[in-house]
Amino acid sequence: MALLEVKNVFKKEGETDAVNGISFVQKPFQKIGISGETGSGKTTLLKMIAGFVQPDAGELYFKGRKVIGPLDQLIPGHPGIGYLSQHFELRNNYWVNDFLDMANKLSDEEAKRIFTVCEIDHLLRRRTHQLSGGEKQRIAMARLLITSPSLLILDEPYSNLDAMHKATMKRVVQEAGVQFNTSFILVSHEPADLLSWADTLLLLKAGRIIQQGTPAEVYNNPVDVYAAGLLGEYSYVDAGLFDDVFRGDERRMILRPHQLTLTAKGEHSVEAVVTAIHYRGSYSLLELAVKQERLYLLQTNISVQKGDTVYVAIAEA
Repeated sequence: MALLEVKNVFKKEGETDAVNGISFVQKPFQKIGISGETGSGKTTLLKMIAGFVQPDAGELYFKGRKVIGPLDQLIPGHPGIGYLSQHFELRNNYWVNDFLDMANKLSDEEAKRIFTVCEIDHLLRRRTHQLSGGEKQRIAMARLLITSPSLLILDEPYSNLDAMHKATMKRVVQEAGVQFNTSFILVSHEPADLLSWADTLLLLKAGRIIQQGTPAEVYNNPVDVYAAGLLGEYSYVDAGLFDDVFRGDERRMILRPHQLTLTAKGEHSVEAVVTAIHYRGSYSLLELAVKQERLYLLQTNISVQKGDTVYVAIAEA
């Protein structure tokens, strides 16, 4: 049985179709990642799933029970679904343990386990206004978990965090799924947040799902340049550039950096000039110019410099 069913939902915001006929199914324990440009309908969709926004048309079902919008019930929200907004707030000047106790439905032992997973044990005797942004976010996450949700919806949970707190929050999300059998829907603009975490990716544009699949499927086979750009660097080149390898009716093709490699001069390679080298720590991203086209290529051991002439080929699968 499906955990969540979203059936052809629509929502207008002013004259704009914020959500325009979206449908998908989520299985128990499945992790769904959502990406899309600003204004593509991500937050509106999440709020409809959580029961905080009324759809104009369509239906949503959670564990076979219809999700009721705020116009049809006194208190918005749906039992079993926790929603962490990117604009969450904690009540000011509360002791953290008192703030959590107000929502707690678990035994002390079960609650302590959640506090440990969320890495907030040391914060329980602090006041909410004395916390950093990352600490507040983990406390907000713990407050959702102690209500025992089956589905957690996280809207840009890493967007305002520094690298250290972001790594901690990622660890908390990963461990929460394992320890508490929680399903997730998570929105992020950062490809790395989704590609290594999600089971399924949904790419949104103008209120519609334009592509859906596993991270590998969506990353390696984007339907267009918009979808490609949501998940990282890509080359968009004339199909004739590598016409000995690629044939067909398409005039241009999308290539990810790992699909290209430096090679020796030969019939299956093209000559290019290194125009930029972007150091990324464990690897570098080379930017190349060839026949008025721009290519991106990954290298772990850099033996070239900006301005060098190199030869590029399609990497073997």
